[in-house]
Amino acid sequence: MPKSKRDKKISLTRTTKKGLEFKQNLVDVIRSCVDQYARIFVFSAHHMQTNNLKDMRLEWSHSRFFLGKNKVMALALGRTPEEEVCENIHKVSSKLIGHCGLLFTNSTKDEVLEYFRKKRFPDYPHAGDVATETIQLKEGLLPQFSHSIEPHLRKLGLPTRLQRGIPELIKEHTVCKEGDLLTPEQASILKLLHKEMSEFYLEMEWCWNRLDGSFEQLSSSCEETSEGLQNMENQEGSRGDDDDDDEN
Repeated sequence: MPKSKRDKKISLTRTTKKGLEFKQNLVDVIRSCVDQYARIFVFSAHHMQTNNLKDMRLEWSHSRFFLGKNKVMALALGRTPEEEVCENIHKVSSKLIGHCGLLFTNSTKDEVLEYFRKKRFPDYPHAGDVATETIQLKEGLLPQFSHSIEPHLRKLGLPTRLQRGIPELIKEHTVCKEGDLLTPEQASILKLLHKEMSEFYLEMEWCWNRLDGSFEQLSSSCEETSEGLQNMENQEGSRGDDDDDDEN
């Protein structure tokens, strides 16, 4: 009997693991960027879409994006006045809370704000998002869905049944009302209905200038959620930083 390919031995010496060396390299790259670029922007990412983020990076290939690993990025910049690598840059570290990132660039503040203010991409809503319109489904057949998905529709709260192999809504149903906070079930239904009520965008919240060490707030909304995000990050501990990382 021929030997099974599943019995093939794989040398573990070929594998790599993101550990201390990876983090140290990230620290070194970020510190080198501090000397290469005139400004650092702290941004928050809303409804992250990898493909659209890649497009932004291509259009801004003259700059550098760092997303994730908040504690490592803060360590690279310096978390206190005594540790900071440049004047006032420890203030940047204090704003690395939640799903945020850094943009290193030589572009002016106005150029950055104008570009990212316009760059918004439609996306399906998530649980907790606000419904932007009222969605009602009329009683009758739902031919856009296959018969196999009908049990899932019922699980999401839709009053459906199979009628000759086609899901049927047995009575009118309101999926959501404008202004309501969406539940996980509502968000799933809206995705099935191809209703894009949300957007992916990067919001520039803070800016540090290497030329004079100035640090300014750019978004009025960033302080409103800062305390809540800080509490969440304290509860999650280091787990949140080790789950996601994205660097270019």
